[in-house]
Amino acid sequence: MLTNLEHLGLAVRDLAAATDLYTRLLGEPPYKTEHVPSEAVDTVFFQVGGSKIELLAGTSPDSAITKFLEKKPEGIHHVAFEVADIVAEMARLRVEGFVLLNEEPKRGADNKLVCFVHPKSAGGVLVELCQSV
Repeated sequence: MLTNLEHLGLAVRDLAAATDLYTRLLGEPPYKTEHVPSEAVDTVFFQVGGSKIELLAGTSPDSAITKFLEKKPEGIHHVAFEVADIVAEMARLRVEGFVLLNEEPKRGADNKLVCFVHPKSAGGVLVELCQSV
């Protein structure tokens, strides 16, 4: 079961400029910066109430973020929901007919296990499931 809106992921081309913009917009600096080799991205996290904003910049031409930005403008890349048991939630979604982009949970940013739901099976939205480790 999805328990909480965990974060909104925003694809950006210039991470430093976007970090400055969101620091000024939100009135607070980010609480975390992280490189995620498995996704070839650098991330910056801002806390906004009980949810977060994640800025994502690709670090290689093969990065999903780099490829996303080749086709689309900067902006919302995905919506992430917190789950208590990611393996059980993945099984439930498969039964419901959703297409998952990974067979097993993998390590993501912010000390989470993650799995992505294909946008074609989720109304055009890339959905991320997150479980704290």
